[in-house]
Amino acid sequence: MDSPVTTAPTAAPVRRQRRSAVTRRRLLDAAEKVFGDCGFHAAAISQITFTAGMAQGTFYVHFTSKEELFIQLVADISRSLRHEMTRAAAKAPDRLTAERAGLIAFFDYTQRHPGLYRIVQEAQFVDPPSYRRYYQRIADGYARALAKAAEAGEIAPGDPMARAWALMGVGHFLGLYHCQWQGRVPDAATLDAAMDFIAHGLKGAPVRPKKVTAPKAAAKSVTRSRKVRK
Repeated sequence: MDSPVTTAPTAAPVRRQRRSAVTRRRLLDAAEKVFGDCGFHAAAISQITFTAGMAQGTFYVHFTSKEELFIQLVADISRSLRHEMTRAAAKAPDRLTAERAGLIAFFDYTQRHPGLYRIVQEAQFVDPPSYRRYYQRIADGYARALAKAAEAGEIAPGDPMARAWALMGVGHFLGLYHCQWQGRVPDAATLDAAMDFIAHGLKGAPVRPKKVTAPKAAAKSVTRSRKVRK
């Protein structure tokens, strides 16, 4: 028997998939704007579709409800944020340089996505599992990078997961204070202070005691007094 004939996918389905992806992207971007401005409960699907510039019926082709859209948005923000931070850190020659690059990438992302904090914080009430996944996935990737750096001798040994959550706290609250409340990314001096804390902690870098030498005049005086005693 002859083998069944297989044909390559036609161009039409591919074009439909691309259009669908573009429409979905527009809805997610519009949802980020509306949820960030109004909050989940006050936001309406009609606002989201209006912001996206499309008919309300199009919404239900891609999402079954406002809740599903919100959950997908939180996951989308998590992926894009992790991607940007990982890409920035990957160019660094060592872990401490990667930490600084990751912080800068996070602050830049937060500045470009002003609804980030509100959306993520609301997730703990709208869908608690999404809220936990958002932070846990960041922590998991962070811990792996820290463990790898410790194995390479770039940083001291230590619990990578505990360090990941602690360092996430540094970035989270610096971003909250500067990007959200002050409306600007932290300046170089703030980054330097944060990196000094990350590198040395509260105790600071160890200070080597200076070798104390007697002044020359005093040393000569001591030498003369010894000669007189003899």
